[in-house]
Amino acid sequence: MDRRKAMKVAAGVIAGSGAGLFALSKGFEPETQISAGSEKLDYMPAESNWKYSRLDPVATAELAYDAYPEGSCMYATVKSVVSQLAVIHGEPYVSFPMHMFKYGHGGVGGYGSVCGALNGAAAVIGLVVTDKGTQDKMIADIFQWYEKEPLPAHVPAIPGFDFIPVTSRSGSVLCHASNTNWCKEAGFMVNSKERKERCRRLTGDVAKKVTTALNEIHTNAYLTNAHGDDASATCLTCHGSEGKVSNTSVKMSCTSCHTESLAHKVFADIHYKMMK
Repeated sequence: MDRRKAMKVAAGVIAGSGAGLFALSKGFEPETQISAGSEKLDYMPAESNWKYSRLDPVATAELAYDAYPEGSCMYATVKSVVSQLAVIHGEPYVSFPMHMFKYGHGGVGGYGSVCGALNGAAAVIGLVVTDKGTQDKMIADIFQWYEKEPLPAHVPAIPGFDFIPVTSRSGSVLCHASNTNWCKEAGFMVNSKERKERCRRLTGDVAKKVTTALNEIHTNAYLTNAHGDDASATCLTCHGSEGKVSNTSVKMSCTSCHTESLAHKVFADIHYKMMK
């Protein structure tokens, strides 16, 4: 047999084996955990000094955009909500230590972890929504919306910088991943004025989103799970608390940091089925 024929035979064996392994893997594939559909979230506010009144989401987005230069994304998100509640309710909002939220810039002190705008949104939810389970569901909804929504969408009444950012899907709640994905899409450096304007407008978007959510939860009109992540649901079939591997607790998108190796694609399901 000459070299060319030998190579063809080898290629056929590899292709046949690959097809066989793929079919075998599919035969052993575990049932994917189906995430719950959208449901109405009933919430009864507990007695608290931190009262909430309906706010205009569009006006809140403008306030967040305007406050951004004072302390960046987390600070601006929190201030856009709390400053309005201080006007409506007075104390304890008037004495609220707003300066503490400046730490959230750049993914917590510039560390590149969770986006400061999202950190701020979670903080105001925690402030005016007293039930932990309700907080968790609202935070997950906003975070999953952020992963998938093309942002920024906010158009300020008076732009601080004459630039219209392109939109991109962050695919992650992490500041560094969100920024990097936008920089690749837009073609600007991470320390550019253009990227900073992107984050400033994105802060307005998150402030608008969390204000809408707070309005809905306090008027008994909130629907959950509008932006579930199918990829993480698939991973959690094996790696979540109900799976055999059970080594991960997560709601965020898995694919922003993890990619599936060829070995995992071929053998993981077979191995999973054989586990005790």
